[in-house]
Amino acid sequence: MTALEAVSCSATNMTARIVMNDGGPFFLDAWKDVPHDANGNVMSPGTRAPKNSLVKQEDRAALEEEMMDSGERRLNQLGYKQELRREMTLFKCLAITFSTVTLFTGIVPLYGSSLMYAGPVGVVWGWVVVTFFTWFVGFAMAEICSSFPTTGSLYFSAAHLAGPRWGPLASWLCAWLEIIGLIAGIGTQAYAGTETLQNIILLCTGTNKHGGYFAPPGVFLAIYIALCFIWAVLNTFALNVIAVIDMVSIYWQMVGGAVMVILLPVVAKTTQPASYVFTHFEIGDATTGIKSGVYAVLLSWSVSQYSLYGYDAAAYLTEETKSADINGPIAILSSIALVSVFGWGVILALTFTIQNPSYLYDPSNETAGRFVPAQILYDVFHGRYHDATGAIVLLCVIWGSFFFGGLSITTSAARIVYALSRDGGTPYSRVWRKVHPKYKVPVNAVWISVGFAILLGFPILRISVVFTTLASICTIGWVGGYAVPIFFRMILVNEEFLPGPFYMGKASRWVCAVAFLWICYTCAIFLLPTVYPIKFSTFNYAPVTLAIVLGAIMGWWVIDARHWFKGPVQEIFVQVPGKESLPQ
Repeated sequence: MTALEAVSCSATNMTARIVMNDGGPFFLDAWKDVPHDANGNVMSPGTRAPKNSLVKQEDRAALEEEMMDSGERRLNQLGYKQELRREMTLFKCLAITFSTVTLFTGIVPLYGSSLMYAGPVGVVWGWVVVTFFTWFVGFAMAEICSSFPTTGSLYFSAAHLAGPRWGPLASWLCAWLEIIGLIAGIGTQAYAGTETLQNIILLCTGTNKHGGYFAPPGVFLAIYIALCFIWAVLNTFALNVIAVIDMVSIYWQMVGGAVMVILLPVVAKTTQPASYVFTHFEIGDATTGIKSGVYAVLLSWSVSQYSLYGYDAAAYLTEETKSADINGPIAILSSIALVSVFGWGVILALTFTIQNPSYLYDPSNETAGRFVPAQILYDVFHGRYHDATGAIVLLCVIWGSFFFGGLSITTSAARIVYALSRDGGTPYSRVWRKVHPKYKVPVNAVWISVGFAILLGFPILRISVVFTTLASICTIGWVGGYAVPIFFRMILVNEEFLPGPFYMGKASRWVCAVAFLWICYTCAIFLLPTVYPIKFSTFNYAPVTLAIVLGAIMGWWVIDARHWFKGPVQEIFVQVPGKESLPQ
């Protein structure tokens, strides 16, 4: 022949070509297009290869399978093709996960109310207790993530672990709980970030005592919406930038947390004794109306329970993470470890450096008695230097943490909306599952998530308990989503479980049992009233809101969706040795 004839054989993302040249075949390497002989040696272009140099199709497939990323290989086994860019390293995945958990997320907005319920002992030791049980949830989540490294990891794993009969319902409930929790999570980050910025402006303009500017509800809502909009724009056009921002975030929070832990006790003119920090118990019944010591202590743990979740963000990024079946679990457990250590350090630093406990909630103080951490920072720096600059700088660090957290949670929310839409589980699924052809981002899923988060902020104009409601909905939805796959993993015998590289063996079932019970307890706590007597202005609206939303979702299931929703839909079919094609 005088002309070249090429035959292409595509397998996954790779292409192998067999080229005929003047009577003899030679093999072109699938990745470099360089001719090789039968022994793998490079040949000059146009050189005839021996007859046995033609690589068989099954050999090419085996070679490509070996060279394929382990996370992508497992994704294909689960019945999905690679669509999103798989370019995140372990560190990038950890950075986004840590940013989603965020060091200051629960500590700063809930520290004041938790301290009020039961004094320092509830806040300080509550963190230790909650951290202990969080590790059980983390190990259970890591094992599931390792086995199911898909964008809708929990949602997909719930379907597979529940089996053919209960799988559709399990995946439906899990996905919608996660969507509810993540969208509310965007709202909590926007609210806490706005509240922090509100106090930065207040201290910069003269404090509450000297005519400083305290943003009214309308301005507060405008800032809230602006933050959500910025997160949506960045998630639409700047995935690579987000990866860089999240790498900055992990240093920002770790360095910022370390500086706060070290600097506050050094700067403070006086510090509280260890007996006050570790043993002082005081019920704030005059403010909260709660007289039961047990009830007060349980509510004081909310600062820790709200802080120590979000590590499942690694699971939502597995289709974009290299070797996700290994790096996903590492990111989950590493983020728990980092937040556990640094978070307790921040709580201890704040508690040790309280200058006047009775002054923290005074409406006439410099922060109007509304933001206890800001008042502590102000008292420390103003007491030493007669200037609030140090407090403002640290509040800026805290604000940055909320900005990074909101950005990461928006990423996670869009991924689970995309995953459920990909399987037809949302209204107008074809719209929300679209991936931008250039940026490879589920753009519509990003904007629908942010749109609902913005709607959740409008009650700011009328009531002052918006954050309590948002935090409760976020916690219940988010960790409630964890409970579904963990429950079915708990009741599934090990012989029927296809493990990934991270596997707990016989310990798995009892670890999952402890994790499931802890999640149930956490959800129950966030449904309870936080202040007595119950009034319109102090009511926890989370039970009502969740009842309406979940009632509508489950009503849709009973009336219609159960007839057509079958859970995760396979896009490709791969036979796993010894197993049926997945999912079941």
